[in-house]
Amino acid sequence: MEDCVKFRCSSSKQCGFSLIELLVVVAIILIVAAIGVPQYLKSRMVANEAAASSALRTIASMNVVYSSTYQNGFAPSLVALGPSGGAPSSASADLIDGLLAGGTRNGYTFSYVATINAGSGTYETFTVNADPTTLGVTGQRYFYVDQTNVLRFNLGGQANASSQPVPK
Repeated sequence: MEDCVKFRCSSSKQCGFSLIELLVVVAIILIVAAIGVPQYLKSRMVANEAAASSALRTIASMNVVYSSTYQNGFAPSLVALGPSGGAPSSASADLIDGLLAGGTRNGYTFSYVATINAGSGTYETFTVNADPTTLGVTGQRYFYVDQTNVLRFNLGGQANASSQPVPK
């Protein structure tokens, strides 16, 4: 008994864990990991989708700010909404962050297209698509917004103006 209290091993007693005990512990850890990892990946994908839809709302809102500030319609590109090296201008209005202006953020790729009115020379409409960079890993849904500021999504492929609106 004295050996057990002092945590010493005698030649007649076995110290440490047996192979079976170690295998049981490893099996339990693997079971917990098998349950937890898919849930983590799913929650990460949902977070990416939320960030993408929020970024589209930001782009749409900042386009309204851009239009009212510079009085030449909507921004011609995401870069025009992005950060400036100095004072903001219509070429770089400093309304969105540089990562979003670069077209990739939170596992989504953003595609921006503005349409110019030949008569007035101003950009009258814009569309923005947010597509997952790796479908099923960074996101499941494709998003779309235009000058109407209605956020839309699609599960089967790229979203467009006829896709289902995102519920509020």
